[in-house]
Amino acid sequence: MPRSLRVSVEPMVFKWLRESSGWTVEEVAKRLKTSVEVVEGIEAGERQPTLRQLRELSNAYKRPLASFLLSEPVKEAPLPKDYRMLSDRKDVFDRKTLYQIRRARSLQDIGNELSGNIKYSTESKIIRANLEDDPESLASEYRKILDLTVERQCGYRNPYELFHHLRDRFEDMNIMVFQFSMPVEDARGFALTDRNPNVIVINTKDTIEARLFTLMHEFGHILLGETVIDIPDIRTEPQNRIEQWCNAFSSGFLLPKNVANEIFSSKKSRLTETKILNSLKNRYKVSKAMLLYNMLKLDFITQTEYEDVLDRFKPPIREGEEEGKEQQGGGISQDKRCLSEMGNKFISLVANNYDQDLITYTDALSYLSIKSKNFEKVLVQARK
Repeated sequence: MPRSLRVSVEPMVFKWLRESSGWTVEEVAKRLKTSVEVVEGIEAGERQPTLRQLRELSNAYKRPLASFLLSEPVKEAPLPKDYRMLSDRKDVFDRKTLYQIRRARSLQDIGNELSGNIKYSTESKIIRANLEDDPESLASEYRKILDLTVERQCGYRNPYELFHHLRDRFEDMNIMVFQFSMPVEDARGFALTDRNPNVIVINTKDTIEARLFTLMHEFGHILLGETVIDIPDIRTEPQNRIEQWCNAFSSGFLLPKNVANEIFSSKKSRLTETKILNSLKNRYKVSKAMLLYNMLKLDFITQTEYEDVLDRFKPPIREGEEEGKEQQGGGISQDKRCLSEMGNKFISLVANNYDQDLITYTDALSYLSIKSKNFEKVLVQARK
């Protein structure tokens, strides 16, 4: 087929696909190795793109090639409310983040359809909360509901085991938890509650301790019935009342006040020593920032001490480690990546539908974003 074959596209569709994927005209021109005028001409209906250009943009936007042939833009679900507190980037997201939002929405719809096929409920098994509810008291209740005793929390070998415990419990409550890669400075997580099943998405580029805090923070949004995207950080005091509530809920869940008081009192004179902080971090599977925040809140250290020690332990900017990452050769195997990203609940829905001939083998591979050689490995490792 000739490289110069022209394709008739609707200008408004071409522009919508670019904007909804987070690309500027200049970035598209650079990707296509053409001029800004050419791209603007296509969006104005004065030019038609080549098939090669559409294929290139299909890959860049992570959209099906057929989407460029639509007669009009598709009405997509609105973006989550922006609670990131980035005044210069309100409702402006990195294109990687936009893709993961779109991906989560797609998986949410697929999960709903697959659940309906086998008569599974998608209603979240929770009681909605409101801002008048005390977040720390509610956190205490949910430690019981999610079967997290202090002994169990301390008994886990690492934070990943605690993360898996909570993720499994949320999935039992019909809340899907996905883990995707996004720029940390753009988003640490988001929650989707405006349709079923409710969804939590956590950023894999974060450290595992930060992911745990974000997981519980986003669960707070689920309880409040909020569809939002944010950058939860225990080190900063958000102005937004809802973010304050979710921070307090997450902190109160991961390190209850009575537990914090007890452990801090027993080590009062040595709390900010590196050895003590490392020991508490490993024992309770929380970050040093979380420990220091609670020490400050409970009056075990001063604001000056808090800032000095926090600055001393400021983590380097790096990508969070993925569980199961191979030590040699780098990267994570596709089956482990699928389990990490999708979770047992979604994988099991796909497997159950496939076993009952409700979806095709090709559908199953597409939903899980894996190759055929990894299909059985993924199904064997999924526990539900």
